[in-house]
Amino acid sequence: MHNLKKIESISAVNDFVIKFANVNGSGSASANQMFAKAMFRMGIPVSPKNIFPSNIQGLPTWFEVRVNENGYLGSRGGVDIAVAMNPQSYSKDVEEISPGGFLLYDSTWKRNFNRDDITIIEIPFTQLCVDSFKNPKQRALFKNIAYVGALSALLEIEYKVLETLISEQFEKKPSLIEPNLKALNLGRDYVIENLSFPIGITVSRSDKLENKILITGNEAAGLGAVYGGATFCSWYPITPSTSLAEGFEKYAKKYRIEKETGKNLFASVQAEDELAAIGMAIGANWNGARAFTATSGPGISLMSEFLGLAYFAEIPLVLFNVQRGGPSTGMPTRTQQSDILACAYASHGDTKHILLFPSDPKECFDFAAKAFDLADQLQTPVFVVSDLDMGMNDWVCDKFEWDDKYTFNKGKVLSKDDLDEMENYGRYLDVDNDGICYRTYPGTHPEKGAFFTRGTSHDEFARYTEDGDINAATLTRLMKKFRTASEIVPEPVIEINGENSCGVIFYGSTSPAIQEAKDLLKEKGINIDLMQIRSFPFNLDVWEFIANHDRIYVVEQNRDSQMRTLIMAEGGISPEILRPLVHFTGDPIQASFIVNKISEREVNYKSHINAKKR
Repeated sequence: MHNLKKIESISAVNDFVIKFANVNGSGSASANQMFAKAMFRMGIPVSPKNIFPSNIQGLPTWFEVRVNENGYLGSRGGVDIAVAMNPQSYSKDVEEISPGGFLLYDSTWKRNFNRDDITIIEIPFTQLCVDSFKNPKQRALFKNIAYVGALSALLEIEYKVLETLISEQFEKKPSLIEPNLKALNLGRDYVIENLSFPIGITVSRSDKLENKILITGNEAAGLGAVYGGATFCSWYPITPSTSLAEGFEKYAKKYRIEKETGKNLFASVQAEDELAAIGMAIGANWNGARAFTATSGPGISLMSEFLGLAYFAEIPLVLFNVQRGGPSTGMPTRTQQSDILACAYASHGDTKHILLFPSDPKECFDFAAKAFDLADQLQTPVFVVSDLDMGMNDWVCDKFEWDDKYTFNKGKVLSKDDLDEMENYGRYLDVDNDGICYRTYPGTHPEKGAFFTRGTSHDEFARYTEDGDINAATLTRLMKKFRTASEIVPEPVIEINGENSCGVIFYGSTSPAIQEAKDLLKEKGINIDLMQIRSFPFNLDVWEFIANHDRIYVVEQNRDSQMRTLIMAEGGISPEILRPLVHFTGDPIQASFIVNKISEREVNYKSHINAKKR
């Protein structure tokens, strides 16, 4: 470790940002995740973000971890410790380090970084691994574990935690445990024998994570689908939704197996494209299964026509959309919230769909399970809309809960006996005046074709018609069903924080940044009332919140403020009341961005009000 001049280094306990810079495909991901999991195992709130390119290997990749004792887990900005292992990105990595920060790099090849305001920590990781391992592939992989070992000494990470993590990771390949521990100790021992440690930034065991888990939104949603009764998944690989389908399959293999025979009680099909995937899911739902597909923005575009079929024929369907950067191929490995309007009005003609917006993996689990009930109750497509940040990154959230006594709500499904008692059953007959008709499963009755559905214009008995008045009546009934949906979808979460507060509307993965921004704004004397939108259609609580505020900032991660547009379109709200606050770089939104924007606009607003009074 050396300094070019006397440096006042950052000093902090359980409060820093560390960024690992690697080469994509170098095997660094597991080592970086091990570091994040070690923080979690020590009870410290942690938020890891994997920033990776869309190619398979060779380009720079980064893994950023925010550690914060207070539980502020949105992206912070700035880097306190950089672990620079990729010469391609040295200049950028070093530039990002905050004054007083630390640079740890592989000094097998000495470099001059032209920073005299940071502490440079030199460890010859490559040389250490060359001297200790004969296999060239192992040398490259174990270099990553070695820098985790170095950090364990520099930051005072509990060694036993890392040792346990390695044992767990290679439980099925025990022969790899010893060499990984050897690599861990290479870095750790080098620091202990050659450098001053610990540095100014350290970690200490905490108790802030009681009843918390660390999990990705995609894995949580896959598990939620299993608990929601899903038995069929059809999907086509696309970043960032693939791991959701894989998560479903993993948990289905654990919980959807017949005990006596070992037979699978589920099916997971990788289709030839997105059209086939949604077509299979619609067919399975029509046949009585609980089925879903998972995709991202480009898949939504391709699935649009089938979505119209499910909407108009009134077939249940659950669709998970893990949003990414667009338009077109866009930035497939970056996050955005830019599919809101595409999902709400997907397909041609007059269509409106049910949308659920989870804000963390706990809600990904809860909403995944609930989506299947809603789809069956309403006999329509239901979207669970998350994004890459939530879907592919580990988040700290509350433990999942499930009532084993819970029974699924299959909605209005008629049995053979029901049909025997009915003289004139109409598949599209609204008996209860809620817009929702009664249906049956194929084969329910040997004579009555009660399962018949139609995707073309039809009357109440599923008979084809070109009568415009009848078609208009059908479309009007579907809107009645949509209004019924507003009464049973998840309500918004509203937080009122004081008189004369401005309002803030947000949704999805923006939540951690919003919660931190709320506290930072309060320190500036600005109170904000919060409303987390959790579903569409909007219910009365949404409209009441808007009516009670004369100015509301709608915080979104897209260019066109799509949620704001949706609210204005559905409620006839004046644009002057709803003020867009948008972020669309593809990186997760930061609290500082929200604070700066709202502070600036609130100052201008108050100046305008005072000027009018004068």
